Amino acid sequence: KQWYQRRVAITAGVGKITLVATGDGRIIVGTLKGFDQTVNLVLDDAHERVFSDSQGVEQVPLGLYLIRGDNVACVGEVDQDIDNNLGLAMIKADPLPPIVH
Repeated sequence: KQWYQRRVAITAGVGKITLVATGDGRIIVGTLKGFDQTVNLVLDDAHERVFSDSQGVEQVPLGLYLIRGDNVACVGEVDQDIDNNLGLAMIKADPLPPIVH
């Protein structure tokens, strides 16, 4: 039942702008194109948001991008209205540290 609930939640996000936080501390944003039972994710028009404590957020284009399910820490739909008004160039923050097991 738990897998089914997660599958329904991810299925609702297909075709929408999605943010993925990875286990190694990266933030990837793109249009969710698909996924499988191990939560491998396919994002189109993807870019990585690189955070720095000395300058604004850099957005590195990645294009079509596959994220392995074992490296997915968090997945969420992006509210484009809020995202467009964030002013990423002005945000300064330390990068996320990788997950330690």
